[in-house]
Amino acid sequence: MNSIRRCRISGYGTYLPKKSVVFGGETRYRISEEETQLSMAVEACRQAIKVAKIKIEDVDCIVSASAVGVQPIPCMAALIHEQIAIGSEIPALDINTTCTSFMTALDTMSYLVSIGRYRNVLIVSSDVGSLGLNPKQRESYELFSDGAAAIILSSSAEESQGVVASMQRTWSEGAHSTEIRGGLTGLHPKNYSEANKEDYMFDMDGRTVLRIAATHLPKMFDDFKAEYGIGFDDVDLIIPHQASRALDMIMKRMGAPKDSYVNWVPKYGNMVSASVPFILCKLLEDSSLQMGNKVLLCGTAAGLTANVVVMEL
Repeated sequence: MNSIRRCRISGYGTYLPKKSVVFGGETRYRISEEETQLSMAVEACRQAIKVAKIKIEDVDCIVSASAVGVQPIPCMAALIHEQIAIGSEIPALDINTTCTSFMTALDTMSYLVSIGRYRNVLIVSSDVGSLGLNPKQRESYELFSDGAAAIILSSSAEESQGVVASMQRTWSEGAHSTEIRGGLTGLHPKNYSEANKEDYMFDMDGRTVLRIAATHLPKMFDDFKAEYGIGFDDVDLIIPHQASRALDMIMKRMGAPKDSYVNWVPKYGNMVSASVPFILCKLLEDSSLQMGNKVLLCGTAAGLTANVVVMEL
């Protein structure tokens, strides 16, 4: 078993749009004209810095871990930097594995914090999935929510505190089961037309995604337990990506007891990259999670990619 990567969550913040809609008794959030993906990210960052009781000057790196950025160039982290750290030389970078971007960023940056490269890393996930939805695809149109969440990942002197284990895998037979084809060089914006406008919208084949996930995830979790000795029963709480209304079915197939994980799909829907950190931050905020608790973060993303990260808070 690999040694623990010492780090802690010293600050956290979230942002939820003011506007909401209801589909079949389930609530979804949508940004208003006064809100943007960037403004949500900035507000979540400011909250996280405040909770951590530090100043922006104390942040050593800014990481944007969102599925879709504000614009192709520069990286979204640079635009966040402009809002909260302009005039400084704090490095800023994006880490993107779409829906599991936060977990990939947490996994990656925990190494740099644990070896002393950085003391405080700001990780933020912000997505406005509602802007790219196709009304003709009811499954996704009624599933996604907008939102943002941020944490400050700081160094820790506690031997048992930090990222305990992690694993990431990609099965590219699902690469085209969840995608937005248009907008960059593959299908340039200059080629946009009324005839191909759906290529510039979110497109998901939910059945194929579910089939691929159901095929590969059980083995991944078996391999994870074999490598690290950690299963669902060895953690205090499981926070899965709120991928769909089928979450309960998926978790049952994985062998997770009903009361062992969080299902907030009815309350918030799928916030894309912000789903997992939003729940994590809210549970830290209301003290449902406290220092010493061990949490398992997991989920799937376009690609098809899957992540598992276990952290002792």
